[in-house]
Amino acid sequence: MSAIPSHTGAQLSRRRLITAAGAALAAPWFGAHAQTKIAGGKPIMLVVSYPPGGGADLMARILAPRMEAALGQPVVVENRAGAGGQIAAGYVARAAADGSTLLLDASSFSVTPSLYPKLPYDTATAFTPLAVLATFPNVLVCNPAFEAESVKDVIRLAKARSLTYASSGNGSAQHLAGALFEQRAGVTLTHIPFRGGGPAMNNVMGGHVPLFFANVASALGHIKAGKLRPLGVTSKLRVRSLPDVPTMAEVGVTGYEVLEWNPVLAPAGINAEVKATLVAVIRTALDDAEVLGRIRQLGGDLFADPSQQSAGQFIAAQQALWGKVIKERNITAG
Repeated sequence: MSAIPSHTGAQLSRRRLITAAGAALAAPWFGAHAQTKIAGGKPIMLVVSYPPGGGADLMARILAPRMEAALGQPVVVENRAGAGGQIAAGYVARAAADGSTLLLDASSFSVTPSLYPKLPYDTATAFTPLAVLATFPNVLVCNPAFEAESVKDVIRLAKARSLTYASSGNGSAQHLAGALFEQRAGVTLTHIPFRGGGPAMNNVMGGHVPLFFANVASALGHIKAGKLRPLGVTSKLRVRSLPDVPTMAEVGVTGYEVLEWNPVLAPAGINAEVKATLVAVIRTALDDAEVLGRIRQLGGDLFADPSQQSAGQFIAAQQALWGKVIKERNITAG
């Protein structure tokens, strides 16, 4: 989710320069460090907090083979789904801090501390952030038969009568996107939670609920097929795959940005050399043109800071943002 600086032409130019410099330096750097294997060369477990087939799992399976190639040791993806990511996070928090067990989570990592005040670990102290891989905007969509043709229409209608929006569950990214929209647009919507994004989307396409803050990747095919009408994207810049759809800022909803994202974290206490090796390996994997292409196919983009030096600050800022929204809107997991 949100609040990172958008890409500008200057930022993109800097990224190209950094990537080019990184490519020139990568081979000797890894040649020097590959002699010391992480955790003695045993397989590295990339623990995913959600089931196979979801966005976090897909990112893990894109990343793992490239990490394996760079490190010269096995990298295995293991799904430990459940409890909004708590099962996987708890497992990694208790693991040895030798770099052999890593967590690949979703943006829900920044939400669980506020939704679940009694977590089996302290989110702020149990982990060492390594990277934020990519960011993915949402898109506000409606049923094509719904009378709103724009976000401004939605705001006007919401001020005149009750409007509902679907989500994949209480405290989900879609729920929070709607809650922040209410706050920033000065309207009140009625939240209708479903058990997952698929059922929520199906109910919007079926005309049972008019609105949904959908993941761009999952909604794109339905938009192109005319089964959903896109009204506005939740990023600061327009989305490559939906170039004609305005941003929320363009239609007058200021201070609104919602991005889904995937962090990689190690247990707290990992030593500096191992951390540096893992961060560099992840950066090298993200420099792969095929990785970038697949992320963009999903409607996303690489994290704005190629160096990953700001990953920890970004995660902390997200926790503060969504903690405030959850408290002010009295959102619960139940």
